[in-house]
Amino acid sequence: MTRFPGGPAESPGFLLWHATLRWQRAMNAALAPFDLTHPQFVILTSAWWLGRSGELPHQARLSEFTGSDPRIVSEVTRRLLAKGLIERHADPSDARAKVLVVTGAGSEIAAAAVRAVEDADAAFFADVADDRLLAVLTPLAGRPA
Repeated sequence: MTRFPGGPAESPGFLLWHATLRWQRAMNAALAPFDLTHPQFVILTSAWWLGRSGELPHQARLSEFTGSDPRIVSEVTRRLLAKGLIERHADPSDARAKVLVVTGAGSEIAAAAVRAVEDADAAFFADVADDRLLAVLTPLAGRPA
């Protein structure tokens, strides 16, 4: 019935699923004080990072940068706009396009939330954090080594 004699406990996919659920709970707890969901954190901080790097990101760029579905980016962007954490501005190079700009309040929350998430990551991965972990996760994430 399965190639794993010990059942799901020996399945890498099943173990990854459980690890992901535990990690998501840790992220949700870290982000709760900022009234952010994890997808909101990812889009907000990605727009913040790209903006600080001199890029004026569009939703399509955020979708590509984060690996998120464009519909999810659109939905999350609307929520961040409603919270006043980002704004849409005209793209100086294309009058038809809109870029996303993180507001002052959004920048403050992004900076504090990054610290909280990095602390939560450090605690979550404390027992396994070394170069081997990144060597395993990088190709699983579809990133070049």
